[in-house]
Amino acid sequence: MTATMIKEFRLPDLGEGLTESEIVAWKVAVGDTVALNQIIAEVETAKAVVELPSPFAGVITALHEQPGTVVEVGKPIVSFEVEGDDGGSGSGEPAAKREPNLVGYGAVLEGSGRPARRARSFAAPVASAAAPVPVLEHVEAAPVVQAHPAGIPPVGIPAAEPGGVRSAERPRSTPPVRKLAKDLGVDLEAVTGTGEHGLITRDDVRTFVGGGDLPAAAQELAGVSTQDPAPAQGARETRSPIKGVRKFTAAAMVSSAFTAPHVTEFLTIDVTPTMELLARLKASRAFAGYKLTPLTIVSKAVLIALRNHPTLNTRWDEAKQEIVQYNYVNLGIAAATPRGLTVPNIKDADRMSLLELSTALTELTDTARAGKTSPANLSGGTISITNIGVFGIDSGTPILNPGEAAILALGAVRKMPWEYRDEVALRQVMTLSLSFDHRLVDGEQGSRFLQDLGAILADPGMALAMV
Repeated sequence: MTATMIKEFRLPDLGEGLTESEIVAWKVAVGDTVALNQIIAEVETAKAVVELPSPFAGVITALHEQPGTVVEVGKPIVSFEVEGDDGGSGSGEPAAKREPNLVGYGAVLEGSGRPARRARSFAAPVASAAAPVPVLEHVEAAPVVQAHPAGIPPVGIPAAEPGGVRSAERPRSTPPVRKLAKDLGVDLEAVTGTGEHGLITRDDVRTFVGGGDLPAAAQELAGVSTQDPAPAQGARETRSPIKGVRKFTAAAMVSSAFTAPHVTEFLTIDVTPTMELLARLKASRAFAGYKLTPLTIVSKAVLIALRNHPTLNTRWDEAKQEIVQYNYVNLGIAAATPRGLTVPNIKDADRMSLLELSTALTELTDTARAGKTSPANLSGGTISITNIGVFGIDSGTPILNPGEAAILALGAVRKMPWEYRDEVALRQVMTLSLSFDHRLVDGEQGSRFLQDLGAILADPGMALAMV
């Protein structure tokens, strides 16, 4: 016999341990019938806007969060009414139901993986019999046991029951909340949860800390403001929360700037031959319909020059005290988007022809500007390029993308008086700015790479000698 049941879908980790996402827009409404993997919402992570597919086929019964709300991983966002087996078949085998998986990987069969987890309890009393209640299933974040930091006494630990045994179950919370509590030395058993079914949220921990006697530094760590509230409307200042891509970019850049010892070198070159080559390619039938720019040619030149300078395509592994040499190139391209700077990368760009690279660059930039870049394409880069010339800037000192050894900034192409064949002529000139991690790249290695790259752009025929 088939019956209906209510299923909750909790916000999943959308990639690389991201702890929260903002609901940008719902694509469905209460009462809508949706199919498996139908797009039901757009959510913004710290890296990009991601389309969220439905993990179930059924009817939407509730939308738990409004657009603009920042939701922690593991918190319910939508409920479905779905068809399910009431267990009366007597077959002894679990029904084949669908359960959500990570975004981008579709749904997977339920019951084929590990068994469901039960909440741990300590000397918990046996519950009395109760009347049957509607079936309510959900996807729950995996529990993580957190110990209090050494040397930091837990705050607000309740008194133990006689015999030293606590009778309460472990408080319900998500991994990010438990980590925050651990960092602050807060015992979650002393915190009252205001979330659904008593779930302890990040705000609950912040409220607990803000109402205690902890110093201002600890309150700031918890996100509790120690300053006056923002001015009223019409005041001389306007404040907005730091979140999404802007928050992620800021944290990554600060980490990079204070971890890797940056060195920046500059080289100004005559790129007239490259610009002439670009004009010929645009006019050729072979490249008809392709979008070719100076960035396309420079990207190809970087990939060619890297073959003789592999140290610029490496990573410093601090934990293992190793230098990781990449035998492939995932070329990152910095893209300015309405939500902030992102650096998506082209996987295995070193294996692409100029035509393939042109197509990949066009798709990458269009997707990034639309805010649709997937988390997978925002990670795993090995070296990056930022084109500041499109803003009319000649040179700069770019900050390394975390985990990479080098980043190249392209300046604007300008017509300038330049020495050409022992005379002064009006030529097209560009400045290249190369920042690199001095732990991985010596000054000589960085200089020779920049010199070879400049030689290719000053005379594209030089590329034949480097292939």
